[in-house]
Amino acid sequence: MTGSRPTSSGLRALRPEAFGADPAGERLARIRRSPHFKDGVFVNPGGAARTRPSGSAVDFAKVYFDKEARPRRSPTGTVPVHATTLADLARPPATGLRLTWMGHSSVLAEIDGRRVLFDPVWGERCSPFPFAGPRRLHPVPLPLAALGPVDVVVISHDHYDHLDMPTIKALAGTDTLFAVPLGVGAHLERWGAAASRLRELDWHEETEVGGLTLTATPARHFCGRGLRNTQHTLWASWVVAGAEHRIYHSGDTGYFDGFRDIGAAHGPFDATMIQIGAYSEFWPDIHMTPEEGVRAHLDLQGGAPQGVLLPIHWATFNLAPHPWAEPGEWTLAAGEAVGQSVAVPEPGAPFEPGGELPTHPWWRGVSQTLARSWPAPRIALTTTRGLDLVED
Repeated sequence: MTGSRPTSSGLRALRPEAFGADPAGERLARIRRSPHFKDGVFVNPGGAARTRPSGSAVDFAKVYFDKEARPRRSPTGTVPVHATTLADLARPPATGLRLTWMGHSSVLAEIDGRRVLFDPVWGERCSPFPFAGPRRLHPVPLPLAALGPVDVVVISHDHYDHLDMPTIKALAGTDTLFAVPLGVGAHLERWGAAASRLRELDWHEETEVGGLTLTATPARHFCGRGLRNTQHTLWASWVVAGAEHRIYHSGDTGYFDGFRDIGAAHGPFDATMIQIGAYSEFWPDIHMTPEEGVRAHLDLQGGAPQGVLLPIHWATFNLAPHPWAEPGEWTLAAGEAVGQSVAVPEPGAPFEPGGELPTHPWWRGVSQTLARSWPAPRIALTTTRGLDLVED
């Protein structure tokens, strides 16, 4: 009928498949029973977090679209990418633990004889559309099919730069299991993952996969893939513990006191993978600066420099106003200030936290000189707070 309004089924047909699916049925009932779900939404530790840019839209636009600063937000040349081969990954790690950063927050962890793949994003754009949205600044180090068998895929939350539909569809055709925060399983089932292969966890819940214990731990962030942010899927950081090694993946998070609790309950860790990019003063509650990332690592380790910090969530996509190379430079500086080991491999270069660490700042050859230096004039290390800024 001319002029008639679309039916609800018609509206669903217009919704891009990449938006995923909303939780329903028993999954939604379980969400509503969660102690972290209140007044119709999941809530953050430490209270509400600002999930949209603070300040005026004009102020944000001035910073984000600044013509002089914008060139610094991308590499000036070809990003060096290690040509990861099957031979790199076929040989068991000598120490029992090997990490391969594939870019952004995607990491293959080979731990105590098992293979764990965190936040795999092999797509060209982190967007629901193939023609728009942030595009990769470097290629993936190897094709997904060349990665080899994976025991479990771990997802931190459902944002596009962490949960990529084409990647999940490809992995759904393998024998891998999926460990995801509460509610995220609805997306995976829509994209072909069998419900029997999902391990869907609330914070502080755990599951066992091949002798590894995976625990969903709190983070300070938010969720959403569509135009409406219903807060009906949870976000999480993750602890993976084997017989010999323990590792931690932060997902996306703002800095909060809960890192100390996670470290006390599950640490210390042989390695942490910590988000240190896409930060801004416009959204300080949901992403960490490099200094906060080092502080979080120290909190997780009981306050003392130990284990290895692998910076993640940077260099692959342009998601914030800061210069492209700044997260790497500032994380190295903050780590050096407190004697903390920081690994900065080229994308795709495997390394063992218990062996020789990659510490060469590879980005300097393809980035503009930073206009500002790490903004910590002096650093004091305490056993309870990690890094404390001390003003001159």
